[in-house]
Amino acid sequence: MKMQLHQLRYFVAVAEVRHFTQAADLVGITQPSLSKQIHALEDTLGAPLFERVRGNITLTAAGEVLLPLAKRILADIDTATREVQELVGLRRGRVRLGATPSLATSLAPPVLRRFRDAHPTVDLRVEEGGSQDLVRDLLRGDLDLALIIMPAQGTDPGLRADPILTESLVVASVDPLPTTSPTGDLRVADLRDQPLVMFREGYDLRDATLQACRDAGFEPTLSVDGGEMDAVLSFVEAGLGVALVPGIVVARRPGIRVTRLVPPGVRRTIAVARRRDVVPTHAGRELRRILLDYVHTATAADELPPGVEPLT
Repeated sequence: MKMQLHQLRYFVAVAEVRHFTQAADLVGITQPSLSKQIHALEDTLGAPLFERVRGNITLTAAGEVLLPLAKRILADIDTATREVQELVGLRRGRVRLGATPSLATSLAPPVLRRFRDAHPTVDLRVEEGGSQDLVRDLLRGDLDLALIIMPAQGTDPGLRADPILTESLVVASVDPLPTTSPTGDLRVADLRDQPLVMFREGYDLRDATLQACRDAGFEPTLSVDGGEMDAVLSFVEAGLGVALVPGIVVARRPGIRVTRLVPPGVRRTIAVARRRDVVPTHAGRELRRILLDYVHTATAADELPPGVEPLT
């Protein structure tokens, strides 16, 4: 008769608790069934494994030899099972990535291309939205990872957010704007008399714009309030006002003029975030690894998207 893996599990359970009934409860079988399997294991090995004296259970010399070997065998089996399951997960799994509009069109595409090339059968799902919306979806379990903008007050304690890059904002307009800077760049204070096109609630760009104006000593005048990224850019193109936006989003908008801000300007910290209390899936860990690898190689090759820079 051959030794069975379940017999080794039962043996280890008895050896650890030194009680047949308690061991049977641990492994989920009846005590008579457990005893029968232990006897079968002893018959296979040709030696008793336990001494039963006055209700006390102790290991025999054979049992002492077998215990560390059995634990090692079971640990190797568990490891092999987990490794194969994770490999299968990367063949059939799913990963859900959230990104702000500017990052969804700049940083996410090359990262997702690398992930797709490495894992073509994993289901990739992308959600575009403001950072506040993405944080909400992370906390609800609707996303695995998100590329967010770090708020000045810090992120929700339920998240782990690792800063990876910075992003510069520029002024989008149709016509040249008057400036007090000799370089032609704009100061935020130069926007005091300009009507602003404002993002809806939930966009961190809204908070960043309002805070920059207040830091410059004024409350902005809003010409349109409540747009998404594409709508805001279209409103700017229509001449309804100006907007503070990431430089990358206007690169393919020939009807929009881009003016930089005088240093230090308005910069935002980009972070990759996930829920702190949830163990990442294998696919999620792999996407994060590929993201960080891309940031490292693109930084070294000076190939980051325009307006996106490494942390200094």
